[in-house]
Amino acid sequence: MKAKSKQMPSLRTDAEAEKFVEESDLSQYDLSGFKPMQFEIEPKKGALNMRIPVGLLEAVKAKAAAKGVPYTRYVRMLIENDLARPNH
Repeated sequence: MKAKSKQMPSLRTDAEAEKFVEESDLSQYDLSGFKPMQFEIEPKKGALNMRIPVGLLEAVKAKAAAKGVPYTRYVRMLIENDLARPNH
């Protein structure tokens, strides 16, 4: 088996990424460091305002930072994940 040694190029546009994927042999690259990503296409028109204890908010912000997402997106992800689970 050939070693995966090529580094991924920096792709700055969707067009560059599409061209790279179409023309490249991705098996030559180490993709183990890649993380799944969610694209947020639907416009956000609704709003939610709630009061929570400061300690809980700080914990949410810390967890979101550890995951590399804004805390408001992290809260929305938690809600979406909970709603997607089948009822027990």
